[in-house]
Order: sequence, then structure tokens, then C-alpha cells
Amino acid sequence: MNYVLGALLPICLIIFAGYAFKHAKFPSTDFWPKMDKFTYYVLMPSLLVYELAVAKIDLTYTISLVATSLGGIFAILVILILLNLILHFENRAFTSIVQGGIRFNTYVFLALVNAVYGAEGLVLAAIVIAFAIPFINVLCISIFAIYLREGKFSLMVFFKTIIKNPLIGACAIGGLINMTGVEVPLFILKSVSILSHAALPMGLLSVGVGLELKYLKEAKKELVVSTVAKLVLFPMIAYGLSLLFGLSGMSLSIAILFASMPTATSSHILARELGGDVSLMASITTLETLACVGTLFLIVPLL
Repeated sequence: MNYVLGALLPICLIIFAGYAFKHAKFPSTDFWPKMDKFTYYVLMPSLLVYELAVAKIDLTYTISLVATSLGGIFAILVILILLNLILHFENRAFTSIVQGGIRFNTYVFLALVNAVYGAEGLVLAAIVIAFAIPFINVLCISIFAIYLREGKFSLMVFFKTIIKNPLIGACAIGGLINMTGVEVPLFILKSVSILSHAALPMGLLSVGVGLELKYLKEAKKELVVSTVAKLVLFPMIAYGLSLLFGLSGMSLSIAILFASMPTATSSHILARELGGDVSLMASITTLETLACVGTLFLIVPLL
């Protein structure tokens, strides 16, 4: 239990500190959106570039881990589509249910893996992220295009979004440095390393800033379905797929932790841009972020 508390409590406290800072308007109302942008475009990419550049990568385990993670994402999507045929969700709401069911919070994922497995785990987590982000974007935008035909869908805009994603770019840069064996000057590597140390705490504070408790008053069956799919079904499917692909040890644990993450706090941006249910998306994001604290306390001791 002390191990679990040591891994999870610091993460929870930093998230709720971010929530408290926002409501106290400290240091100012416009500070956190700017800090969140800085974290997303500078700090988090620095972490991914550094960890992947200096890592020793075993492709045997990473391929199975990526296959497990992507397979779980697709399985949840299929389950939600089939469930929609029975429950007949309103189309705008269904797009938010899907985002809540298959997207993940990068900041919480990396922070938790780092707390449990350190730098070695971060490398595996970064590789999963590099494949999961474009895959999830393809699925989400496809769902918007199918269920909201009036939504603004452009294949060119989609590819530009993927190419411009700083996390994908960072993974590509770090991976290329690792595979090619390029000698990066030590002062550059040290500078990136120093920046990377700020990524996880600032990312967790941003998660707290993104919480919107007021939307939980509008709880609906859509909120419950999306949350159960993400925090209950996804980890169970991930465990089954992990056994199927022969994962064990740290790789197995990371696959389950990935599946147990709440949806991304940025999900509401896509909902707003493509005509989804923004308030429901905010409700799902907030509930999953809070509920995952409880599910992780059950899951982490079993890893």
C-alpha cells in the first residue's frame, strides 16, 4: 500500500493543486492557458526527445506493446458503435462518448509510468504515444465525419494536424537520433534534459486546471457509458490482449496503465471545432480524471 500511495498521491496532489490555483486565479487568469501551451509545445517534447534519444530500445517488446494498445483502442471503438445501435445516442453526444472511450491523457500517463518504472518505462510509454496519437486522431475524425456529416472534415487539414503535433514530432526526432546513432553535442543534450524535468509537474498542473466540476451536474447515461468503457472495459481488454501478444512484466503493466488513463483534456477542442457536444465532453473529461484515481488505486497494486 505504501508503494501505491507513493506512486499515486503525489500525482493526485499536483493535479488538485492545479485546480486550486485556477480557482484562486493564481498567478493570474491568463497564465495557465499560456503555460499549458508552453508545456505542450516545449516541455513535453523535450522530455520525449531526450528519453527516446538516450534509450536502449528492444523492438521485440515494443511491437507487441504497441499492437496491444492499438488493438484495445479499436476494440473499444467497435463496442461503442455496437452499443450505439442499441441505445441510439444523439449523434453529437456519441462523438463525445467515443472520444471519452478511446483518447488518453498523455500527462497523467507519462507521470504515472515515470513514478512506477522511471526512465526505462518512460521510453516504452513514449513509443506507445508515438503510434497511439495518430491512430486515435484517424478514428476520432472518422467518427465525426460519419456521424456529423455537416462537420468540417478535410483530409489535408487532418494530415497537417498530425504532422504539426509536437508530441509526434518529438518522438520522431528522438527515435531518429537513437536509431542513427547521431552524436548530439553534450550541452544540447543537457539543455533538453533540464527542460524535460519540468514537463511532468507542469503537465499535471495543467490537468488540474482543465477540470470543470460544474459540468458534472449534467450527468447523463452518455457520461456513464463513456466512463465505464474507458476505465473498466478498456483495462480488461488490454489485459486480455497483453496475454494474447505474450506481454509480461513492465510491458504488460504499461499496456494496462495506458488503457486505464482518463481521456485527454484537449478532447473538448476537437468537439468544439467539429461540432460535437462540448459540455458533455467536459463532463466526461472531468469525471474520468477524478474516477481514474480510484481505479488506479485498485489496478497499480496488481501490476
